[in-house]
Amino acid sequence: MKEKLLKQYQVWDAPTRIFHWVNFTTVILLIFMGLMMLFKKDMGITSLEAKITLKTIHVLIGYVFVLNLLIRLVWGFVGNRFARWSNIVPGKGYGETLSGYLASFKQGDPQQFLGHNPLGRLAVVVIMLSLMVMAVTGLTRASTDIYYPPFGFAVAEYVAKEGVDPASLKPYDKTGVDAAKMKALGEFKEPFGEIHLYTAYFLMFLILLHIMVVVRSELKEESGLVSAMFSGKKTLSKEPEDLNS
Repeated sequence: MKEKLLKQYQVWDAPTRIFHWVNFTTVILLIFMGLMMLFKKDMGITSLEAKITLKTIHVLIGYVFVLNLLIRLVWGFVGNRFARWSNIVPGKGYGETLSGYLASFKQGDPQQFLGHNPLGRLAVVVIMLSLMVMAVTGLTRASTDIYYPPFGFAVAEYVAKEGVDPASLKPYDKTGVDAAKMKALGEFKEPFGEIHLYTAYFLMFLILLHIMVVVRSELKEESGLVSAMFSGKKTLSKEPEDLNS
């Protein structure tokens, strides 16, 4: 058997790796808190105070998630070659690259890439879009449910009765609010909650799929994906397809 020649390449820069692990941690925590809120009655959590506490913790973790996501979005324009959206988002020639990769995989000799392989690039786009939907809908519900930033004060000001200090309003408490405006607010925020919930389910599916694909990639392609997200370096056994692209 021909001995494989291993060569190490610097790929992922520090901000990209930090984003990945902060994002992973916050998403897992948000899912955990979200499930607690969803099944709080089954867990015996019935008091209003507990409900608000769960929501508040969820929102505070969400702020870390959103800030991390915003930094990554910006870094996609100023980071190193492999962090940039131009190297991730499918563009001209992507179809040909994807076909070549799939053909090599079927032949049992998968191509290796410094950055994401063609399927990985598509997965990153879908995941990032899902994360952005979660961020927008989550911030909207934080503002409309418990009057938290970024729009919480404006929401409280809108629903407060004339002469009532918006800062005195309490989440899920009708005291001091205009009933008609609160009803209108409820109709406005409901679709955001539905989208947030079902996108979370979709994201859970993506996470499981992502883990399965990474394991397969490690075993079949010897891609070094997992270690690279810690060290930033990939050790490959053949010349990567995107070495000079």
